[in-house]
Amino acid sequence: MPRWRPPSPRSSPYITPAGMAALRAELDVLWLRRREVTAHLAAAAAEGDRSENAEYIYRKKELRELDRRIRYLQKRLPDLQVVAHVPDDRLRIFFGARVRLEDEDGRPTDLRIVGADELDTARNWISVDSPMARALLKHTLDDEVCVRTPGGARRYRVVAVEYDDAARLPPEA
Repeated sequence: MPRWRPPSPRSSPYITPAGMAALRAELDVLWLRRREVTAHLAAAAAEGDRSENAEYIYRKKELRELDRRIRYLQKRLPDLQVVAHVPDDRLRIFFGARVRLEDEDGRPTDLRIVGADELDTARNWISVDSPMARALLKHTLDDEVCVRTPGGARRYRVVAVEYDDAARLPPEA
């Protein structure tokens, strides 16, 4: 019996200027890497029997993964909207904000709200689509925010809200 899963909801199309530049750079690197892999694949195919040629099988898999990512980026990049402006109310939380929160125990947490394509948990960058970001949006300095998590509701207090001045740059055409 097949496992049918409903399609995941589409992520928001917003991205920072730096995130858009990083995705474009990644696409350029992938095209260069694809050229190398294709050359290695052709050399492996010329060696003869492909069914037992580990190099050929490996390069085919690598090419498939590169093509998958290139296809995704080519479809995704035109849909993205670069958010290149800082809101007038710099104390309110919107897309691109760097937020410092304090939990109930007084422990600080620093977050940045970014697009789904630039999510980076190591740097505490959270997607604008995440439950935490959705709970924070439109709150202001010194507000108390309740975030529902699988472990129960957690309360945070907004201690600081900052925006990068680099976000003032106009988007690339």
